[in-house]
This record gives sequence, C-alpha cells and structure tokens, in this order.
Amino acid sequence: MTADLIAVVMLLAVAAYACAGGTDYGAGFWDLTAGGAERGKRPRWLIDHAMAPVWEVNNVWLIFIFVIMWTGFPTLFQTLFSAMWLPLALAAVGMVLRGAGFALRKPARRIAGRRLFGAVFAVASLLTPFFLGAAVGGVASGRVAPGTEPSADAWSNPTSIIFGLVAIAATAFLGAVFLAGDARRFEAPDLVGYFRLRALGALAVLAVLAVITLFVTYGDAPYVWHGLTHGLGLALVVVAAVATLATAWLLLRTSVAWSRVTAVGAVAAVIIAWGMAQRPYLLPTSLTVADGAGAPTTLRWLALVTLVAVVLVGPAVVLLYWLDTHGELEPLTEADLRRSGTGGEGAADSI
Repeated sequence: MTADLIAVVMLLAVAAYACAGGTDYGAGFWDLTAGGAERGKRPRWLIDHAMAPVWEVNNVWLIFIFVIMWTGFPTLFQTLFSAMWLPLALAAVGMVLRGAGFALRKPARRIAGRRLFGAVFAVASLLTPFFLGAAVGGVASGRVAPGTEPSADAWSNPTSIIFGLVAIAATAFLGAVFLAGDARRFEAPDLVGYFRLRALGALAVLAVLAVITLFVTYGDAPYVWHGLTHGLGLALVVVAAVATLATAWLLLRTSVAWSRVTAVGAVAAVIIAWGMAQRPYLLPTSLTVADGAGAPTTLRWLALVTLVAVVLVGPAVVLLYWLDTHGELEPLTEADLRRSGTGGEGAADSI
C-alpha cells in the first residue's frame, strides 16, 4: 500500500513537471520560431518578462521526481539510468545549456553574444522535451527491463519518437496559452492574438499526434495501448479530450485566463492516463510497483518526508505562481526607484 502511494506521488510529480517545466520549454519553442531580430523582438520581450520570476523553481518538481525514484524505487532508477543513459544525458545537457542561455543572453553586451545565447536557449528548449519524451516512450513500449543493456532501440523506436514529438507539441501548446495570458497582463494586445493563434495551431498538431500515438502504441506498446483504451486510463483520456476541447473553445472566445486551467488539465490528464495505463507496472510487463519498491522502512520514512515537503514547500510554490500570474513580481523600473527614493537623485538626497 505504501509503495502504491509513493508511486502515485511520483506520477503526480511527473505531471507537475510536465505542466510547469513544459510551459517554460514551450516558451523556448516560440522563442526559436519568433523570427529575426526585428520581427521577433516583441515576442522575445514577452518571453523574457514572463519566464524570469519562475523558470528556476519549476525544476523543483524534477528534483522531487529523482529523489522519490532513487529512494523509493532504486531498481527503477538503476534500470532507467543504465538503459536510457544517452537520452537522459542529452536532456540533462539541454537543461543546463537552456538555463545558461536564458540567464546570459539578456546581460550580454554584444549583439553576437545575445544571439548565440538566445539560440542555445531556444534549441535546448526544443531538444530537452524530445529526449525526455523519447525516454518515456522507451518505457511505455516495454523495451526497458531490469538488466537491459543500453541501446539505440530503447529510445529511438516508433513509440519513443512519437512520444518525443508529443512532448514538443504539448510544451509548445502550454507555452503559447500561458504567454497569451501574460500578454494580456502586460497590456500587449497585439501579442495576445499572436500567441492565441499559435496556441490553437499547437493544439491542432497535438490532437493529430494524439491520434497517431494510439495507432503507434497499438502495435508497438500493446500493454499501454490496452490500458489507455480501457478502465481508468480511458476515463482519463476522455478527461484530457474534454479539457482540450474546452481550451480550444476558450481560446476562440479570447478567455485566456481560464484556458490556462483547462490546458494544464489536459496535459496533466494525459500524463496520469499513461501512468494508470501501465499499472501495476513501473516498467510494463517486467517490473511491478511491489517488486521495484525499496525496503518498507525506507518507504515509510519517504512518505513522511514527502508529506513534510508538501506542507513546507507546496504553499511557497503555489504562492510564487499566484504572485507571478497576478503581476506582483514585476521588476522595478527607474521610475519606481525614484519614487521610492532608492535610486537616482532620490537616493543621493537621502544620503
């Protein structure tokens, strides 16, 4: 029972990272496709302002996943990082380069430096979700089992490729939806329409890929396909479909605030549906939750530590997201500093 609870918590953490971190990856995708320096100036301005307050905190979910997996399911951790070391290493390199590119492109003094760091940020935002999705596809297809040797087939098979493409489309969809809301918050009506159109386009691509995924998993990942078309997995797929249609309807009605909620609901429902589809297995048909779980004492302590983390960290993260979405984390301007007497002539007078 404790192992099942920890497995559910880990799945929810995966869904949280897919939605929170995925939104940031999606912003990087639209940065990549924004066009040249002049054409892409306004969208990139919005991306910088929207991401700055929260982009680092989203990695908290990833760390949470790794801690739970390593402590609660050590066999799963060892198997994944052995058989999937290459895509996971490429994803990790992408995360590092993406963070460095985003952090360094704005303070870079030369145009060439800004372009280089911007390109690194944008390209890494595209490749990282693809490799993470490819790793998940390798798991879903049943190609990863305890003792599996590293091979290209584990993460370059049809299921892995389609999962990687779905990951890119899902992050692009989330990024566009959230950026449309941020554009309204920053009083940039031209960018509201700009990102609404891209959100609808990404949603259409995601819907097509979702249908293709069902056909691919039918032949390449039969266990997961059966789980997605029966029982709780099917119910969650229906929830995801309804949330997707609701998002499209809200975007067409320019209700970008509520479209964020339904977009997150759609992506989270898909992630949870995948987890439910392969139960009771951590690795389909080869490693169950019970067999892959750590010692009972370890699991009990992990559950306690997780509860403490949720109580202490959860409200802080929620508060941060709330402050950001309500415009309470905007950087101070020179006018603000002058009014507060902390900069310019006001600071000199106070001294």
